[in-house]
Amino acid sequence: MIAVVGPTASGKSDLAVELALRLDPPGEVVNADSMQLYRGMDIGTAKLPVTERRGVPHHLLDVWDVTEAADASRYQRMARERIDEVRSRNRVPILTGGSGLYIRAALDHLEFPGTDPQLRASLEDTLATVGPEQLHARLAERDPEAARSILPSNGRRIVRALEVVELTGRSFTATMPEHVAYYPCLQIGLSVPRPELDERLERRVHRMWASGLVAEVRELEERGLREGRTASRALGYRQVLSFLSGEYGEETAREETVRATRRFARRQESWFRRDPRIHWLPYDAPDLTERALAIAAG
Repeated sequence: MIAVVGPTASGKSDLAVELALRLDPPGEVVNADSMQLYRGMDIGTAKLPVTERRGVPHHLLDVWDVTEAADASRYQRMARERIDEVRSRNRVPILTGGSGLYIRAALDHLEFPGTDPQLRASLEDTLATVGPEQLHARLAERDPEAARSILPSNGRRIVRALEVVELTGRSFTATMPEHVAYYPCLQIGLSVPRPELDERLERRVHRMWASGLVAEVRELEERGLREGRTASRALGYRQVLSFLSGEYGEETAREETVRATRRFARRQESWFRRDPRIHWLPYDAPDLTERALAIAAG
Protein backbone atom coordinates (compact mmCIF):
# COMPACT_ATOMS: atom_id res chain seq x y z
CA MET A 1 0.00 0.00 0.00
CA ILE A 2 0.90 3.66 -0.34
CA ALA A 3 0.54 6.66 1.97
CA VAL A 4 0.58 10.25 0.72
CA VAL A 5 1.43 12.62 3.57
CA GLY A 6 2.50 16.19 4.22
CA PRO A 7 1.19 19.53 5.44
CA THR A 8 -2.23 20.85 4.62
CA ALA A 9 -2.59 22.50 1.19
CA SER A 10 0.32 20.54 -0.30
CA GLY A 11 -1.81 18.67 -2.87
CA LYS A 12 -2.08 15.25 -1.22
CA SER A 13 -5.65 14.55 -2.34
CA ASP A 14 -4.93 15.30 -6.00
CA LEU A 15 -1.80 13.15 -6.06
CA ALA A 16 -3.65 10.28 -4.39
CA VAL A 17 -6.30 10.34 -7.12
CA GLU A 18 -3.67 10.45 -9.87
CA LEU A 19 -1.84 7.47 -8.36
CA ALA A 20 -5.06 5.53 -7.93
CA LEU A 21 -5.89 5.99 -11.62
CA ARG A 22 -2.46 5.07 -12.92
CA LEU A 23 -1.46 2.18 -10.68
CA ASP A 24 -1.82 -1.39 -11.89
CA PRO A 25 -3.77 -2.79 -10.13
CA PRO A 26 -5.73 0.43 -9.52
CA GLY A 27 -5.83 2.19 -6.16
CA GLU A 28 -8.55 3.30 -3.76
CA VAL A 29 -8.18 6.18 -1.31
CA VAL A 30 -8.51 5.69 2.45
CA ASN A 31 -8.92 8.97 4.33
CA ALA A 32 -6.52 9.78 7.17
CA ASP A 33 -7.70 13.33 7.88
CA SER A 34 -9.38 13.31 11.29
CA MET A 35 -11.74 16.17 10.43
CA GLN A 36 -12.84 14.75 7.07
CA LEU A 37 -14.38 11.86 8.98
CA TYR A 38 -17.18 14.25 10.00
CA ARG A 39 -20.36 14.51 7.97
CA GLY A 40 -21.04 17.99 6.65
CA MET A 41 -17.59 19.37 7.38
CA ASP A 42 -16.72 19.82 3.74
CA ILE A 43 -15.56 23.35 2.96
CA GLY A 44 -13.46 23.91 6.07
CA THR A 45 -11.66 20.57 5.73
CA ALA A 46 -11.06 20.94 1.97
CA LYS A 47 -12.80 17.63 1.41
CA LEU A 48 -12.37 16.63 -2.23
CA PRO A 49 -15.73 17.03 -4.04
CA VAL A 50 -17.14 13.88 -5.63
CA THR A 51 -16.64 15.34 -9.11
CA GLU A 52 -12.91 15.74 -8.45
CA ARG A 53 -12.48 12.17 -7.21
CA ARG A 54 -12.75 11.07 -10.87
CA GLY A 55 -14.46 7.82 -10.07
CA VAL A 56 -11.82 6.68 -7.57
CA PRO A 57 -13.47 5.11 -4.49
CA HIS A 58 -12.82 7.08 -1.30
CA HIS A 59 -13.23 5.42 2.09
CA LEU A 60 -13.76 6.84 5.60
CA LEU A 61 -15.25 10.15 4.59
CA ASP A 62 -18.45 11.36 6.32
CA VAL A 63 -18.66 8.59 8.91
CA TRP A 64 -19.01 10.53 12.20
CA ASP A 65 -21.60 13.03 13.38
CA VAL A 66 -20.22 16.39 14.53
CA THR A 67 -21.31 15.64 18.10
CA GLU A 68 -19.00 12.59 18.31
CA ALA A 69 -15.51 12.91 19.79
CA ALA A 70 -12.58 11.89 17.61
CA ASP A 71 -11.01 8.61 18.66
CA ALA A 72 -7.71 7.46 17.17
CA SER A 73 -8.18 3.93 18.49
CA ARG A 74 -11.58 3.68 16.84
CA TYR A 75 -10.14 5.12 13.63
CA GLN A 76 -7.37 2.52 13.72
CA ARG A 77 -9.92 -0.31 13.71
CA MET A 78 -11.96 1.24 10.90
CA ALA A 79 -8.94 2.06 8.77
CA ARG A 80 -7.48 -1.41 9.00
CA GLU A 81 -10.83 -2.97 8.13
CA ARG A 82 -11.01 -0.82 4.99
CA ILE A 83 -7.38 -1.40 4.08
CA ASP A 84 -7.80 -5.16 4.39
CA GLU A 85 -11.02 -5.06 2.38
CA VAL A 86 -9.39 -3.05 -0.44
CA ARG A 87 -6.42 -5.41 -0.54
CA SER A 88 -8.71 -8.43 -0.61
CA ARG A 89 -10.06 -7.17 -3.94
CA ASN A 90 -6.52 -6.87 -5.37
CA ARG A 91 -6.65 -3.08 -5.24
CA VAL A 92 -3.99 -0.79 -3.77
CA PRO A 93 -5.01 1.16 -0.64
CA ILE A 94 -3.72 4.75 -0.74
CA LEU A 95 -3.83 6.26 2.72
CA THR A 96 -4.08 10.02 2.42
CA GLY A 97 -4.19 12.82 4.95
CA GLY A 98 -2.32 15.18 7.20
CA SER A 99 -3.27 13.78 10.61
CA GLY A 100 0.04 12.27 11.65
CA LEU A 101 -1.33 10.23 14.53
CA TYR A 102 -4.01 8.72 12.31
CA ILE A 103 -1.45 7.81 9.66
CA ARG A 104 0.63 6.01 12.26
CA ALA A 105 -2.44 4.42 13.86
CA ALA A 106 -3.27 2.78 10.54
CA LEU A 107 0.25 1.88 9.41
CA ASP A 108 2.26 1.05 12.51
CA HIS A 109 2.22 -1.19 15.55
CA LEU A 110 0.66 1.39 17.81
CA GLU A 111 -1.34 0.67 20.92
CA PHE A 112 -3.50 3.31 22.57
CA PRO A 113 -3.66 3.59 26.36
CA GLY A 114 -7.15 3.16 27.72
CA THR A 115 -9.31 5.91 29.11
CA ASP A 116 -10.83 6.61 32.50
CA PRO A 117 -14.25 8.30 32.23
CA GLN A 118 -13.99 9.93 35.66
CA LEU A 119 -10.50 11.25 35.08
CA ARG A 120 -11.39 12.42 31.57
CA ALA A 121 -14.51 14.20 32.86
CA SER A 122 -12.49 15.91 35.60
CA LEU A 123 -9.89 17.13 33.09
CA GLU A 124 -12.61 18.29 30.69
CA ASP A 125 -14.25 20.26 33.53
CA THR A 126 -10.92 21.85 34.35
CA LEU A 127 -10.41 22.73 30.69
CA ALA A 128 -13.82 24.40 30.56
CA THR A 129 -13.09 26.32 33.77
CA VAL A 130 -9.52 27.54 33.36
CA GLY A 131 -8.91 27.19 29.63
CA PRO A 132 -6.28 25.26 27.64
CA GLU A 133 -3.33 27.53 28.46
CA GLN A 134 -3.38 26.72 32.18
CA LEU A 135 -3.76 23.01 31.48
CA HIS A 136 -0.87 23.27 29.04
CA ALA A 137 1.29 24.74 31.81
CA ARG A 138 0.34 21.77 33.98
CA LEU A 139 1.33 19.40 31.18
CA ALA A 140 4.66 21.22 30.79
CA GLU A 141 5.42 20.38 34.42
CA ARG A 142 4.44 16.71 34.10
CA ASP A 143 5.61 15.98 30.55
CA PRO A 144 7.74 18.76 29.00
CA GLU A 145 8.32 16.87 25.74
CA ALA A 146 4.61 16.39 25.15
CA ALA A 147 3.96 20.05 25.99
CA ARG A 148 6.47 21.10 23.33
CA SER A 149 4.67 19.04 20.70
CA ILE A 150 1.11 20.21 21.52
CA LEU A 151 -0.20 23.70 20.86
CA PRO A 152 -1.27 25.54 24.05
CA SER A 153 -4.65 26.13 22.40
CA ASN A 154 -5.30 22.43 21.65
CA GLY A 155 -7.37 21.58 24.71
CA ARG A 156 -8.43 18.17 23.44
CA ARG A 157 -4.86 16.88 23.00
CA ILE A 158 -3.71 18.47 26.27
CA VAL A 159 -6.49 16.64 28.13
CA ARG A 160 -5.57 13.35 26.48
CA ALA A 161 -1.86 13.79 27.24
CA LEU A 162 -2.57 14.49 30.91
CA GLU A 163 -4.95 11.53 31.05
CA VAL A 164 -2.26 9.20 29.66
CA VAL A 165 0.33 10.52 32.13
CA GLU A 166 -2.07 9.95 35.02
CA LEU A 167 -3.12 6.48 33.87
CA THR A 168 0.23 5.05 32.85
CA GLY A 169 2.75 6.96 34.93
CA ARG A 170 4.69 7.48 31.70
CA SER A 171 5.00 10.49 29.45
CA PHE A 172 2.50 10.86 26.63
CA THR A 173 5.32 10.73 24.08
CA ALA A 174 6.63 7.49 25.60
CA THR A 175 3.45 5.78 24.41
CA MET A 176 4.56 6.46 20.81
CA PRO A 177 6.94 3.60 19.95
CA GLU A 178 9.56 3.44 17.24
CA HIS A 179 8.42 3.31 13.62
CA VAL A 180 7.56 -0.38 13.30
CA ALA A 181 5.25 -1.14 10.40
CA TYR A 182 2.02 -3.09 10.78
CA TYR A 183 1.56 -2.94 6.99
CA PRO A 184 4.37 -2.81 4.43
CA CYS A 185 3.85 0.66 3.01
CA LEU A 186 5.55 3.14 0.72
CA GLN A 187 5.16 6.66 2.11
CA ILE A 188 5.41 9.70 -0.15
CA GLY A 189 5.65 13.15 1.41
CA LEU A 190 4.92 16.40 -0.38
CA SER A 191 7.30 19.20 0.50
CA VAL A 192 6.38 22.88 0.14
CA PRO A 193 8.83 25.74 0.85
CA ARG A 194 7.63 27.67 3.90
CA PRO A 195 6.92 31.03 2.18
CA GLU A 196 4.93 29.30 -0.57
CA LEU A 197 3.04 27.20 1.95
CA ASP A 198 2.09 30.29 3.95
CA GLU A 199 0.72 31.91 0.79
CA ARG A 200 -1.15 28.79 -0.25
CA LEU A 201 -2.73 28.49 3.21
CA GLU A 202 -3.89 32.09 3.19
CA ARG A 203 -5.42 31.70 -0.27
CA ARG A 204 -7.12 28.48 0.81
CA VAL A 205 -8.72 30.13 3.84
CA HIS A 206 -10.02 33.01 1.72
CA ARG A 207 -11.42 30.51 -0.82
CA MET A 208 -13.19 28.67 1.99
CA TRP A 209 -14.84 31.87 3.14
CA ALA A 210 -15.86 32.71 -0.42
CA SER A 211 -17.24 29.19 -0.89
CA GLY A 212 -19.59 29.48 2.08
CA LEU A 213 -17.73 28.33 5.20
CA VAL A 214 -19.80 30.58 7.45
CA ALA A 215 -23.05 29.15 6.07
CA GLU A 216 -21.68 25.62 6.50
CA VAL A 217 -20.88 26.30 10.16
CA ARG A 218 -24.34 27.80 10.74
CA GLU A 219 -25.93 24.64 9.35
CA LEU A 220 -23.69 22.39 11.44
CA GLU A 221 -24.45 24.50 14.51
CA GLU A 222 -28.07 23.39 14.16
CA ARG A 223 -26.84 19.78 14.21
CA GLY A 224 -24.96 20.21 17.48
CA LEU A 225 -21.53 21.41 16.33
CA ARG A 226 -20.97 23.48 19.48
CA GLU A 227 -21.49 20.37 21.62
CA GLY A 228 -18.92 18.34 19.68
CA ARG A 229 -15.71 18.21 21.71
CA THR A 230 -13.59 17.63 18.60
CA ALA A 231 -15.46 19.05 15.62
CA SER A 232 -16.13 22.41 17.29
CA ARG A 233 -12.38 22.94 17.71
CA ALA A 234 -11.44 22.20 14.11
CA LEU A 235 -9.50 24.84 12.20
CA GLY A 236 -11.87 27.40 10.75
CA TYR A 237 -14.92 26.00 12.51
CA ARG A 238 -13.74 27.18 15.92
CA GLN A 239 -13.04 30.67 14.58
CA VAL A 240 -16.38 30.93 12.74
CA LEU A 241 -18.22 29.80 15.87
CA SER A 242 -16.46 32.59 17.77
CA PHE A 243 -17.59 35.04 15.08
CA LEU A 244 -21.18 33.79 15.23
CA SER A 245 -21.24 34.15 19.02
CA GLY A 246 -19.94 37.73 18.79
CA GLU A 247 -16.49 37.05 20.20
CA TYR A 248 -14.77 37.99 16.91
CA GLY A 249 -15.59 40.13 13.95
CA GLU A 250 -15.68 38.19 10.69
CA GLU A 251 -12.39 39.60 9.41
CA THR A 252 -10.69 38.72 12.69
CA ALA A 253 -12.10 35.20 12.51
CA ARG A 254 -10.71 34.79 9.00
CA GLU A 255 -7.26 36.08 9.94
CA GLU A 256 -7.20 33.94 13.08
CA THR A 257 -7.94 30.93 10.88
CA VAL A 258 -4.98 31.80 8.65
CA ARG A 259 -2.65 32.10 11.63
CA ALA A 260 -3.89 28.91 13.27
CA THR A 261 -3.61 26.97 10.02
CA ARG A 262 -0.03 28.11 9.51
CA ARG A 263 0.88 26.97 13.02
CA PHE A 264 -0.82 23.64 12.39
CA ALA A 265 1.08 23.14 9.12
CA ARG A 266 4.38 23.66 10.92
CA ARG A 267 3.39 20.98 13.44
CA GLN A 268 2.51 18.63 10.61
CA GLU A 269 5.88 19.16 8.95
CA SER A 270 7.71 18.56 12.22
CA TRP A 271 5.76 15.34 12.83
CA PHE A 272 6.30 13.85 9.38
CA ARG A 273 9.98 14.88 9.16
CA ARG A 274 10.69 12.63 12.14
CA ASP A 275 9.70 9.56 10.11
CA PRO A 276 12.74 8.34 8.15
CA ARG A 277 10.63 6.12 5.91
CA ILE A 278 9.01 8.97 4.00
CA HIS A 279 10.22 9.72 0.46
CA TRP A 280 9.93 13.50 0.00
CA LEU A 281 9.05 15.09 -3.33
CA PRO A 282 8.53 18.77 -4.24
CA TYR A 283 4.79 19.44 -4.37
CA ASP A 284 5.05 21.41 -7.64
CA ALA A 285 7.32 19.08 -9.61
CA PRO A 286 5.98 18.95 -13.20
CA ASP A 287 6.59 15.19 -13.21
CA LEU A 288 5.31 14.61 -9.66
CA THR A 289 3.06 11.67 -10.48
CA GLU A 290 5.74 9.96 -12.56
CA ARG A 291 8.29 10.37 -9.78
CA ALA A 292 5.85 8.98 -7.22
CA LEU A 293 5.06 6.02 -9.48
CA ALA A 294 8.78 5.36 -9.96
CA ILE A 295 9.27 5.24 -6.18
CA ALA A 296 6.32 2.90 -5.89
CA ALA A 297 7.76 0.62 -8.55
CA GLY A 298 11.22 0.59 -7.17
